[in-house]
Amino acid sequence: MHAYDTKDLKRLFGLPATAVRSLTRAGHLTPVTRSGRLHYSFEDLVVLRTASALRAAKIPARRINRTLEKMRAGLPAGETLRKLSLSALGNRIAVREGETRWESETGQYVLGLDIDEESGAVHVIDRRKSDVMTPAAAEELYAKAYALEGQDQAAAIAAYRQCLEVDARSIDARINLGRLLHLAGQLNEAEQLYRAHAVDEPLLKFNLGALLEDLGREAEAIASYQEALVLDPGLADAHFNVSRLYERNGDEKASLRHLLAYRRLMGAQRN
Repeated sequence: MHAYDTKDLKRLFGLPATAVRSLTRAGHLTPVTRSGRLHYSFEDLVVLRTASALRAAKIPARRINRTLEKMRAGLPAGETLRKLSLSALGNRIAVREGETRWESETGQYVLGLDIDEESGAVHVIDRRKSDVMTPAAAEELYAKAYALEGQDQAAAIAAYRQCLEVDARSIDARINLGRLLHLAGQLNEAEQLYRAHAVDEPLLKFNLGALLEDLGREAEAIASYQEALVLDPGLADAHFNVSRLYERNGDEKASLRHLLAYRRLMGAQRN
């Protein structure tokens, strides 16, 4: 199990605290409190990912809870929800197990086919093979990787790689994978990963700066930290790191400016 706070769940699944509490009250989530923090199992993460995808598809919370209740009630003894997934079909919910899908309300089976109307002609398109590579699958892989970080970093790295294969635009997966590669000493691969997609994300720029420091490329590290601060002037650690590099390179004025900014931000956090 892995510890998450409200901000973690919001970032991972886009679910507000009220939605998480509702799922917990309904018995769909069973977090355990340890050292004052809530720890969620992988099955809990599957439920959160599923609820997030359905909520994004404008499915009402009451219907999501009712569907989860039916799914649990229909599971054989000892089985979990891991083998099942939900998807939205318009304003309906479909349950999927492997290649089989059925409507949650009626139990009627649904073909894994979509209809496409083009130039007046109707074509039937088989989506069953591509269904596996969906944003929901990427979210599940991300949650799995995040949960593995404290237990098995090699497995977490593999899961983050899979996540990026499904969704190369996942900035959080890119940042976390780069950090783990950095910690594992795979510095060149981590740099390539950070630079592969030019995105304005302060944490990615910050992590790249830390990596460039370890590679001994201090001028590039300063530039990367500065890019992070342009995007997020409140990034205290970037102010601290760049202050230290300026001091090392003899620019005392710039070093003092960033050190004062760091102290101001840390003071504001304590207050």
